[in-house]
Amino acid sequence: MSELPEPRGAESLCYSAGVMVLSKEHPRRLLYRSVEPVLTPSMPEERRGAVSDVVFPTGIDRRDDLGLPDRIDVYYGMADNRIGAARLDVPERLPSGAPADHAADERRLHFANEEIS
Repeated sequence: MSELPEPRGAESLCYSAGVMVLSKEHPRRLLYRSVEPVLTPSMPEERRGAVSDVVFPTGIDRRDDLGLPDRIDVYYGMADNRIGAARLDVPERLPSGAPADHAADERRLHFANEEIS
């Protein structure tokens, strides 16, 4: 096995992931965005690898099959070297987060020549 590079210093970049919730009826409408990341590189496997200090979600699985519709398993890349799994329990109420873009709701959005109000 080859030697993995050491994590870079505090001045280097770190790739993390947050949460956003889109409208079911209008998926272009942002309802919620987390202020802080919910998945950050903290374990050695996330901090050392082909690209250090990186976690990136690649898939989610709502666990209805276990009778747990509020549980979501998140599969994610770890430092471009491994695959990890994290568990997200959806709260009954979302914590305070970044406000949705209400200004966008008030103006017309154009996407692929389609107007959306």
